[in-house]
Amino acid sequence: MTYLLDALHARVGEFVALRRDIHRHPELAFEEHRTAALVADKLEGWGYAVTRGVGGTGVVGTLVRGQGVRRLGLRADMDALPIHEASGREWASQRPGLMHACGHDGHTAMLLAAARRLAEDGGFDGTLHLIFQPAEEGGGGALRMMADGLFERFPCDAVFAMHNMPGVPQGHLVLRDGAAMASSDYATITLTGTGGHGAMPQHAADPIVAAASLVMALQTVVSRNVDPLQAAVVTVGALHAGQANNVIPATATLELSVRALDRGVRALLEQRIRALAEAQAASFGVRAEVAWRPGYAVLVNSTAETEFARAVALELLGAERVTLQGPPLTGSEDFAFMLEQRPGSYLLIGNGDGPGSCMVHNPGFDFNDDNIAVGSAFWVRLAQRFLNPTGELA
Repeated sequence: MTYLLDALHARVGEFVALRRDIHRHPELAFEEHRTAALVADKLEGWGYAVTRGVGGTGVVGTLVRGQGVRRLGLRADMDALPIHEASGREWASQRPGLMHACGHDGHTAMLLAAARRLAEDGGFDGTLHLIFQPAEEGGGGALRMMADGLFERFPCDAVFAMHNMPGVPQGHLVLRDGAAMASSDYATITLTGTGGHGAMPQHAADPIVAAASLVMALQTVVSRNVDPLQAAVVTVGALHAGQANNVIPATATLELSVRALDRGVRALLEQRIRALAEAQAASFGVRAEVAWRPGYAVLVNSTAETEFARAVALELLGAERVTLQGPPLTGSEDFAFMLEQRPGSYLLIGNGDGPGSCMVHNPGFDFNDDNIAVGSAFWVRLAQRFLNPTGELA
């Protein structure tokens, strides 16, 4: 398989330049107009049938070869984050307050590099759909694309996606079947009491004291209500209350991030948080209102498709550069919604531990350009194997 990697390495400079151009011009969720136009223009130039504006700013490129009936979807995300870049790179963001801090510029470049190779060399028999998705960073772009008829207009027998992972050796592939990434829900708990003078607390119902107790009580949800063999996270990320040291406010507000790797545990967390908030509030003579906002689903990789992706990874890189069953992650990913509708798998590619390989969502992060050849080679071989399952490959 070294010939495929060598061939992609030989022309990777074009896609490194493209990735850095996207990095210089980051765009937030559903604002990826420049990036989407760049992607669409490239795909059209290589002979793909391109559909723009899917789910807002999404792009789908379709390539049909031969008479095969199998249909494959490969997905990359395009959006950036509202973070001010501090990487010091020559190609750093030119838009203050915005940056590609999660590597979506690299994901797009990997899939485009594969797109060109597949358009020129083929090696498959069937239909290939390349899905360039907007708004992965909390915007639910996958849901918007599906609501816009993604899988009805571009039928897929399976879908795959890939994300870079700092701390994993560069180019190393990590796969996992079953639950691979957590659900992510959000809760706002508003405690309403009676305000008053800080010197006379007996005439008030203090929501700050109730909030302080509730923050501690919420830590028992995972330790005492969730099966110890399951994973869950309840984080109170913000507590807002009061403005002066001698005034007891009437309200206090808590903001929670809630994550689980099991659908049943996800439901349990909501039930227990609601019950605990109400009971704790009542014990302090205040009232609790819980506003629950469902976020991303648990990402569950299907067994057969993950095993197929493992075989491709091993063929491409060898056992020493492939983790067959990596650990689950408590981060979240809206590709989970696509996997609820179609079988498939989501894998990781190591971003290394050199400069720029701090954790994603960090102002110093940068995608490792050495991954473009490896990632694109994986996509090429996966597409060829999936769409030519019984034939020999060149």
